[in-house]
Amino acid sequence: MSQLSTQIPEGYVKVFSRPRSLSDAKYTYCPGCHHGIIGRLIAEAIDELGIQERAVGVAPVGCAVFLFRFYNVDFVQAAHGRACAVATGLKRASPNLIVFTYQGDGDLAAIGTAETVHAANRGENFTVIFVNNQIYGMTGGEMAPTTLPGQRTVTCPEGRDVKLTGHPLKVSEMLAQLDGPVYITRQAVYDARHIQMAKKAILKAFRNQAEGKGFSLVEIVADCPTNFQMSPVEANRWVVEKALQYFPLGDLKVKED
Repeated sequence: MSQLSTQIPEGYVKVFSRPRSLSDAKYTYCPGCHHGIIGRLIAEAIDELGIQERAVGVAPVGCAVFLFRFYNVDFVQAAHGRACAVATGLKRASPNLIVFTYQGDGDLAAIGTAETVHAANRGENFTVIFVNNQIYGMTGGEMAPTTLPGQRTVTCPEGRDVKLTGHPLKVSEMLAQLDGPVYITRQAVYDARHIQMAKKAILKAFRNQAEGKGFSLVEIVADCPTNFQMSPVEANRWVVEKALQYFPLGDLKVKED
């Protein structure tokens, strides 16, 4: 069987390559899932800032549970919802590390609400990547704190009733009211332009930490084609037409020196 050539054809210029901070392991995410894009952006940011040897990720339960396989950086596995507590301990014990958590909405905004809020309020000097796909992804598609009004899940098959379960939790707006955080932003990765904007936000969040400024959170509104029971194209459209109407993009807090 012939192998694909790695040589660059004459007249072509290589402008893109696999980040050094990503391992050779294949992603286990579902087709069309935005986790793969977000994970690559983090690796690109680590490479560009030259922090690979100092970077330590914290992955909790959820679709992030196997994150340690995909990166050539150190990782710590946290109990469900406890990533911010673990990150606090890591950063305080070794302030020279660049510590980041990677958390879904069920983990960060439900099981880990207290850890998230208090780490932000204390202004802990680490970075949070918060993936908001409006559903519990790994455990079967249950309603999450960020599930939209009327959105159907396996635990609310008729659609989320806000009179019964309350309104979707706007984590970034809530944390932006606290004095501790220095940078709170909401981004998306549904097209090339927004992918680049999300990368800039991740770079800024890491730089804030490297400069000792304090707590930064980058929320990324994402899709979940499998649990939405949609094609990747339809799920991408859902993000634009539905999710972003409730979770508008942009910086919610930028504290400059």
